[in-house]
Amino acid sequence: MVLGIGNTIRADEGVGVRVVEALERDYALPADVVAIDGGTSSMEMLEELSHLDFLLVVDAIDDGRPPGELVRLEGEAVPVFFRRNLSPHGIGLSDVLAALEFMGAAPKETVILGVQPGSLELATALTPPIAAQVPALVAQVVDELSRRGLAPMRKVGADETAHVL
Repeated sequence: MVLGIGNTIRADEGVGVRVVEALERDYALPADVVAIDGGTSSMEMLEELSHLDFLLVVDAIDDGRPPGELVRLEGEAVPVFFRRNLSPHGIGLSDVLAALEFMGAAPKETVILGVQPGSLELATALTPPIAAQVPALVAQVVDELSRRGLAPMRKVGADETAHVL
């Protein structure tokens, strides 16, 4: 599962959702891969996230880096991500993953891709530095899936420069 999370009315916080939108617009996903706009959902996603082989989360990650810097977390860094609450919207994904762990239904593997936001002000558009990173994040998603034998196919006519967000 590719899960894009974030609040699309708080500027760069919506980057995860925008990446999923671009992924679905430009790529055909394999039948066993689902992309979800998780918005700011939390416990409502418990069932959807249960017993996954691979969970790929895309989100804004605020840990003081320069705006637009890409971040990739996996393995032991994933619980640290949630303890430090680097996601600016404070989504309850950490609670969901903890509940899944308690139930014995946690994803076998979780990777988090993100970007340092520049603005969390009320706005429906990403700031230019973050919008410019959407294609790179989509490419990272495609790479993560491809390395697991789940390569998305680029749609005919998909334009890499058409990312006006």
